[in-house]
Amino acid sequence: MEGPVLPRRSMDTPFGSWLPEMVVMTPTRYEDAMAAVQAVQQLKTVVLHLGEMEPEEAQRTIDFVSGGVYAMDGQSERLSDTAFLFAPSLVTIRRDSEGGISGIE
Repeated sequence: MEGPVLPRRSMDTPFGSWLPEMVVMTPTRYEDAMAAVQAVQQLKTVVLHLGEMEPEEAQRTIDFVSGGVYAMDGQSERLSDTAFLFAPSLVTIRRDSEGGISGIE
């Protein structure tokens, strides 16, 4: 049984309303990295799963996306050996070691 559908809440910013969105990407080649940077530029949080790539190409991809997100004052977090989180500056990233799930508002 499914629960009730909750309305999506937008957040007001000095630049207008912003509707938080998360995108999960599984690139298969380095050329796909630009899509992740563009998604963060569009204020989307990106989970990048690199398990389908060769290690050298995955490292190049992470370096490129990390640099692009850093240039936009965004944030990055390694989730596992093959998964990374990239978020725009409007998003706060908290790890469970920083207060656990109860610390999330």
